[in-house]
Amino acid sequence: MEISVSSQKNGVAPAPTVSVGADRSAVPTKTVAHPAAAPPVPSRPDPEVVADAKRRTFPADYKLRILKAADAAKGTPGGVGALLRREGLFSSHLTSWRKERQANLLQALAPKTRGPKFKRDPQAEEMEKLRRENQHLAESLRRAEIIIDVQKTVGAPLGWPLSADPAEKP
Repeated sequence: MEISVSSQKNGVAPAPTVSVGADRSAVPTKTVAHPAAAPPVPSRPDPEVVADAKRRTFPADYKLRILKAADAAKGTPGGVGALLRREGLFSSHLTSWRKERQANLLQALAPKTRGPKFKRDPQAEEMEKLRRENQHLAESLRRAEIIIDVQKTVGAPLGWPLSADPAEKP
């Protein structure tokens, strides 16, 4: 008995051929199924990881369109699951989007930015700038009045005349 294995075709190894007898040409051969022969394995997905992972954001019109399609697919068995697989979504997306729609907050359907919210008010900034300037000028005026009072008190004993009009000269 002799066993021979022929070459592979189309990526699948054929079953070994078994022949009985000394002369191969005179005896018919029989093909035996090999238990290790399996269908071809599909190619593996690319394992490379994206360098900068980005969080997905969905526009409001997309969310509303998906919610309408999910509501329409409720009648068919497996319809919502098929929609989610096709769009690459999770059921939690539908849950949160339905809550937002139920609250009737269209602005809540808009993409949200992460992190602390900074609310810039240009009027408040200008008001604060004017307050600081006013405080600075008030402090300058107080210092000038102190200097003038000192000049008056020192100048009177020394005989410096203080005129009401600075343009007048003695």
